[in-house]
Amino acid sequence: MSQISNKIAIIGSGKMGDTIISGLLASGIAKADQITASDPSAKRLDYIKTKHGVHVTTDNHSAVKAAQILIFCVKPQNAEGVFASVKESIESDDLVISIMAGVTLRKMEGWLPLGTSVIRVMPNTPSQVNAGMSAIARGSSVSDDQLSVTQRLFSSVGRTIVLDEKHFDAVTGLSASGPAFIYIVIEALADGGVKSGLPRETAIELAAQMTLGAAKMVLETGKHPAILKDDVTTPAGCTTDGILALEEGGVRVTLIKAVTEATRRAGELG
Repeated sequence: MSQISNKIAIIGSGKMGDTIISGLLASGIAKADQITASDPSAKRLDYIKTKHGVHVTTDNHSAVKAAQILIFCVKPQNAEGVFASVKESIESDDLVISIMAGVTLRKMEGWLPLGTSVIRVMPNTPSQVNAGMSAIARGSSVSDDQLSVTQRLFSSVGRTIVLDEKHFDAVTGLSASGPAFIYIVIEALADGGVKSGLPRETAIELAAQMTLGAAKMVLETGKHPAILKDDVTTPAGCTTDGILALEEGGVRVTLIKAVTEATRRAGELG
């Protein structure tokens, strides 16, 4: 990926802030001297500086002043206070990007100077291994170039998709919460392998790689999952018996309920 010229501030240097910095540097989109990371914890900033070689500060105000792209990775409950403390430092051509769950574009635009370009992004934890999924929603003052830059930034940690913000609770329920559901599925499949005689570590590796491969098949072939399922399911074969057990156990309904419940809760948090 080609390098961008803007300076970048990462406001909040927890796991996701760290992940974004790692992706930007590894992809070549930005160099260490373009990035300033802020955090209230000096210990955390020492870690970030040692790991990445970026500029660090405990002062959000100075981090914002030094950059044109401002990525807010703070806790949602701290959002209003953080924006209030830095809004006087935000310039008219700055781009504000938030990864804070439940904090709407309307809220952020109300907290910031009129006309501020605000983009909301919902990434997920597989971004830590460059296999993330980031949904992007643009605010009312965002230009096409700013949207494109945001896509480039988050492409450094995985795939991106541009959506209307009205879908973000569902994105949270499916894409952001979903890895936890899949970890349970992988664990359960591995347990089945152990029950069938496989060593634990082998069963986990087989289940995890199989899950990765199946996901790649969906993304790279473009085929509907039902068609890919049928490709595996031979007449009177063992897969058919396995699918019958899944359907009897209600796995399909359970997973649908998991996503809809997580979506409902995301709406409450917002």
